[in-house]
Amino acid sequence: MRMSDGPTGSTVPRRQLGRYLRDLRNQAGLTVRAAARELERAEATIWRIETGQTSLRSVDVEVMCKVYGASGGVTKALKALAKETKAKGWWHAYGDVIAEGFDLFIGLEEATERLDWYESDLVPGLLQTPDYARAIISAHLPDEGPDEVERRVQLRMARQVLLSRFFKPVQLSAVVSESVLRRPVGGHTMMVEQLKHLADVSGLPNVAIRVVPFNAGLHMGALSGMFGILRFPCNGEGREVEPSTVYAEGFTGALYLDKPAELERYDRAFKDIWHTALDENESKHLIMEMAGKYAEG
Repeated sequence: MRMSDGPTGSTVPRRQLGRYLRDLRNQAGLTVRAAARELERAEATIWRIETGQTSLRSVDVEVMCKVYGASGGVTKALKALAKETKAKGWWHAYGDVIAEGFDLFIGLEEATERLDWYESDLVPGLLQTPDYARAIISAHLPDEGPDEVERRVQLRMARQVLLSRFFKPVQLSAVVSESVLRRPVGGHTMMVEQLKHLADVSGLPNVAIRVVPFNAGLHMGALSGMFGILRFPCNGEGREVEPSTVYAEGFTGALYLDKPAELERYDRAFKDIWHTALDENESKHLIMEMAGKYAEG
């Protein structure tokens, strides 16, 4: 059984461990309910373990492997993987302001090689300026004090290093609706800065930004809402260290989808949106045109 290669932080090992344990449970012919009963755990706890949302002690893994009838070799390998789930990524320093469950996304984002992203209403987080991010966070969390808001802004800015880091920067293909350019978040001056930043970032060799104009009519993005597809590097055997994962964010929570049928559907949707959008040069022209209009007041 080959374990993780390369990605930092605990997210990837946690998800790998969860999948291995889920496969063992299925091979043992146990439902989640039956496993929870045998292990004296809540069904929700088993689900969280299998979806990589919590770390495990090696002793807990050993008990689960025993219940599932795993061999000694498999048990030993999974106990070693459990120790990897305790590793902490840089984002744990912001644990006080990371929304519940969002550390899972940050860990996956940190490990990703390629990111396909569609936004219908706001500039994607990896492309936001500090002021734009501050305006959104303040509106979304009106009860947070200025210090907490600033910490969240710092976290968002820290994530953007993915695009400019020296070693294997993330390949980002981002598509936004024209409405993103026309929604004056924080006022005109702030939007000039934000749109110029979009144009600047689009000049990076690993970043491609496109805009879907209003006159494109109905397209898959109008039906899907925002989503991102995270794609991961391959290990020495030519397989992704993690299955490509769709991230879809809602007002009260997020979905992580990695079943082949789900991925294929979102893959088709992104390709449709990408080809419906203006090309990169036309998109940059529209972005700068809108920046000019905001500058005129």
